[in-house]
Amino acid sequence: MRLIGLLSPFSRPDTEAWHQAFRNGLRDLGWVEGANLKIEYRYADGREENLPGMVAELLALKVDVIVVAVATDAVAAAKATKTVPIVMASAGDPVATGLVASLARPGGNVTGLTQISTDLTGKRLELLKEVAPGVSHLALLWNPADPTAVLTWREIQAPARQLGIDLHPIEMATASQFGAAFASVIGAHDNAITALPAPVFVIGEKRIADFAAENRLPSMFHLPEFVHAGGLMSYGPDRADLFRRAATYVDKILKGAKPADLPVEQPTKFQFVLNLKAAKALGLTVPQLVLARADEVIE
Repeated sequence: MRLIGLLSPFSRPDTEAWHQAFRNGLRDLGWVEGANLKIEYRYADGREENLPGMVAELLALKVDVIVVAVATDAVAAAKATKTVPIVMASAGDPVATGLVASLARPGGNVTGLTQISTDLTGKRLELLKEVAPGVSHLALLWNPADPTAVLTWREIQAPARQLGIDLHPIEMATASQFGAAFASVIGAHDNAITALPAPVFVIGEKRIADFAAENRLPSMFHLPEFVHAGGLMSYGPDRADLFRRAATYVDKILKGAKPADLPVEQPTKFQFVLNLKAAKALGLTVPQLVLARADEVIE
């Protein structure tokens, strides 16, 4: 019976589909929870200050591998141990955040997959502009303490300028700041909204989607969960696929491979999800060419 620690900065409901994909991947490789494998789950529910304590709990249980979701929990785990293998399922840029030496040669006890792929932020803005040509002032919720958000903030500047979109950055780190953030959006007369990757926004995806709908703001996100909650669009890596692929890293490590020798992989599957019901409520007509590119259409 091998022991895996599954750490997440999100809540259990937010990550259940991803974790099911991970378990399915393990099952395909012969690892079945309750048979030859036990998984210890730890959820921070958006309170990232709880992550170090949760890592300590997993290490005390002497887990064989720690599986993390994104950069915040990956960094917390990497700070706590240099010996227990850590597998990232969908971390932000692991090189820029110091988690690995390089994608090809991680060099330490951390490996796995990154959600970062070239030009993602640019494509999101292009799609938003195609569906809502009138977008000129974009409210951008972000947490400057989140390493992936910082990288995305840098990357979004150039495509925003090229598309004639003024960015209105609104910093927030906790759910208690949503009220002030939304007031700032209204006060600035922004005409669209987005949120950069960070657990606090995934936890609050329904609040953001509801706010966008109530104030007739076109919205673009990085996860389809925002669109299922009522948002307009999302474009990004298929996170369930990344978690499924993370199982192959766990399998190799449990069979003796060293994380330092397993190259970090990038996304291969992307999802463009479009909410036609939201578009209609906003008075937007989605071009047929855009509609044809959608992987999922909510009607």
